[in-house]
Amino acid sequence: MSERLRRNQLVIDEFRSAGGVVGGDFEGTPLLLLTTTGARSGESRTMPMTYLEDGARLVVFAANGGRENHPGWYYNLLADPSAQVEVGTEAYAVTAAESEGAERERLWAEQLGRMPYLADFQRRAGQRRVPVIVLTRVDS
Repeated sequence: MSERLRRNQLVIDEFRSAGGVVGGDFEGTPLLLLTTTGARSGESRTMPMTYLEDGARLVVFAANGGRENHPGWYYNLLADPSAQVEVGTEAYAVTAAESEGAERERLWAEQLGRMPYLADFQRRAGQRRVPVIVLTRVDS
């Protein structure tokens, strides 16, 4: 297991054992767990990530730490927009859609106001524009 995957697993384990609260570098940061289906493998993949609330929707940002490529979970959602989220102690199904135009700009600006380091991620990503993904709860 790579160091990055090992760190993610530690965050996932802490999130689940502490009712959605994570300390350390993430203390006070809104985190969710997003579980997607691997586009190639068909296996479940869970990633911890920061998010923004937009009314009843959750918004995540495919910054990938400023890398030149989109994160794997982004491609997984393109292949299958059905996913699961865990927020706090609640888990539920969502449908993902990429935000575009004025809505994308509004959501990006709002998250930049809360997490200015995203601007550095965008700068490091070069020509790759960070996708803004809206997660809408699926009523059961």
